[in-house]
Amino acid sequence: MELVKSLKQSKLIKYVFLALLGSVALAISSKIKIPFYPVPMTMQTLIVLVVGIGFGWKLGLATVSLYLFEGIIGIPVFSGTPEKGIGLVYFTGPTMGYLIGFLVTVYLSGKFNYDNNFNLINIIKNFLKLLLATSFIYILGMIWLGNLIGWEKPIFQLGAQPFLIAELLKILIATFAINQIKKIKKLI
Repeated sequence: MELVKSLKQSKLIKYVFLALLGSVALAISSKIKIPFYPVPMTMQTLIVLVVGIGFGWKLGLATVSLYLFEGIIGIPVFSGTPEKGIGLVYFTGPTMGYLIGFLVTVYLSGKFNYDNNFNLINIIKNFLKLLLATSFIYILGMIWLGNLIGWEKPIFQLGAQPFLIAELLKILIATFAINQIKKIKKLI
């Protein structure tokens, strides 16, 4: 009985450590700005996909929730913080829908079954699964942005179009790295 309790505690400690590690990776990825036309690109969405694929949907949701909680309480983990504000004020700004979309994306990317055989059909299937998962970041982001700044503004041109090429590149990277990312799951 004592051994079972000890094993459960060590597993919990491992999950807490992994969630902290994932939230740190998300924070770092939000600060890395890669020059890209027409706007700089961060690597956050790629890390959200990696967390989902590597940690699975449960630990992935816990990790992204921890990251969002850290930002909401004022730790400058979001892109643009602390320069553009921190905490709940920043969270409820123009990027809130995108940040909430991280939760849906990590859930879906952690829930999907990926085809391991490295052939064109499986690569396309895996790419489409990750594309679907990532699309929720932009769908929720544009819905929030439209409600915030008004639907008469060109929401798609402001909230998604500048990021599409970069996003497709990140999804492609994640697609080709699925087998390597899934090795993380075996360690958990």
